[in-house]
Formats: sequence, structure tokens, C-alpha cells
Amino acid sequence: MSLEHPSVPEGATFVPGRIGIVGLGLMGGSFAKAFHAAGCEVFAWNRTHATLELAMIETVDGELDEQTVGSCELIILAGYPQASIDWLTAWAPKISPGAIVIDVVGVKRVICKTCFELAAQHEWTFVGCHPMAGTQFSGYAHTRATMFRNAPMVVVPPAMDDFVRADVLERLKTLLLPCGFGSFTLTSAEEHDELIAYTSQLAHVVSNAYVKSPAAQKHKGFSAGSYKDLTRVARLNATMWSELFLDNADYLSAEIGTLISNLQQYKDAIDAGDQARLHELLAEGDRLKRESERS
Repeated sequence: MSLEHPSVPEGATFVPGRIGIVGLGLMGGSFAKAFHAAGCEVFAWNRTHATLELAMIETVDGELDEQTVGSCELIILAGYPQASIDWLTAWAPKISPGAIVIDVVGVKRVICKTCFELAAQHEWTFVGCHPMAGTQFSGYAHTRATMFRNAPMVVVPPAMDDFVRADVLERLKTLLLPCGFGSFTLTSAEEHDELIAYTSQLAHVVSNAYVKSPAAQKHKGFSAGSYKDLTRVARLNATMWSELFLDNADYLSAEIGTLISNLQQYKDAIDAGDQARLHELLAEGDRLKRESERS
């Protein structure tokens, strides 16, 4: 990649196309495998060094450290929210001018506020990102190179000159080509967190709460697709999700409140034996689901 892009200042030290990844959990490890499969050089940092050593056997080319961090054109923060912020704060001066740093954290306001401010003090660019992909499992053992194939990528761009921002986003899309994302959606950190509270976080809360019924211990032989669909994400990383939930507490709490209110209406109709009201509630939900699929 030529250094003639307007977003790449003179003095850039990165090797074009070289990738740095911070954190080798499910997301970071899957990024590493996707880039490695495409023939890209990948350097990584991980809190547990044994995981890094395992990844270096067949996926990662070396450790992301003082000697290599300045050689990466794209750095991906794939840890928990605060851990990602802490790493970037410590390593910001070592990153190459013109490099692009992204995160893949499930909340954006807390990440973008600090990371945009850090980037403004240096000559590299931060772009908030959230790949809409994953599984109910966590850890490097469950990573795969195809994790992001055809998945949407949500992007929170920085406030900057329109021409420079367009160039940065085009570079980012090119750098991410090995991952195979199906679409890129631009949004604000505020809108991201508001929508993700509903589409992701609420689903995890509901699934996790649903399996606390005593019936969950006796379901075998009585459950099929509906049970599997609703309980898939009950299995989760409690440390990570509790941090994400609290970083988005206002929007998530509002969604939980809406759900409680809606559930109460179903309970009231059932307790009253009010078939007409129950039919109305069920038909309304069916209609809204169909409308959302058409939009």
C-alpha cells in the first residue's frame, strides 16, 4: 500500500498490511487466523503468554512488543473494554504515524471517548468498530478464520476532515478484506450503544435469566428448537458481559424495563383468562416481527 494516502503522514514506520492484535480470545484469535490464512503478517499481545505461544505455533508471526508495534499498519484491540483502553493508553506513543487502530468491543461510548482523545494527541487514527459475529463460546480454542465471513461490521468513524476520513475508511475496508465482512455500517457511538442494548445485550440477559427456571434442569426429552434458540447465549463469559452491561447501563436498563412491562401484559391476560387480550398481544408481536424483517 502506497504511503501517498492523505491520511498517512511522512515518517510512517509501518510495514504495509502488517497486523497487530491485542488479545487472543474468541474475536482476536479469529482475526489472527483470518489474516494468517490470507498470507498477512500478524503480531499479537496477550495477557496470558501461554495462549500467545500456542498461537505462534501456526498463526501468529511474533509478539506485539516495543520492536514490532511501530511496524503495524492496523492494530486491533480485542480485549475487554477497560483492558483495551489501558493497553492503548500505555502504547500510544509507540504506534506508527498513519497507522489505524480499531477496537472490536461491544460498547462504543466508553471506548470511543478515550480512544478518540488519545488519537488526537498522535498521528495515528482510531476508528471504533464492532463486528456482528461470534458464538456462545469464548477463548482461543473456539476461534476460526471464517468467523467474520459475510458478517456486518459496525463502524464509528472519528470527527475529521471528510476527505481524510473517507480515505481512512477506504484503507480500513481494504485492510479488513481478508476477514470477509459482508457489510459496513457507519453510525455514532451513541446510536450503536442504544441499538446494541436491544439486539445483543438484552438477548443475553433474557437467555441467562430464562435458564434459571427449575424446569431447566428437567427439560431433556421435552425441548426442541425453541428452547435451543432461546438458551444459546445463556452460556457466556460473565466477567466480560458484566463489564459490557455496566458500560451501557442506561440503555440496557431501559430495554429490560420495556421487556418487563410487555411481559406483565401477557401475564395479566393469562391470569385473567382473557383470550381476546392474549390473542391481541400475540398478534401484535407477530406483526411487528414481520414488519422488522421487511424493513
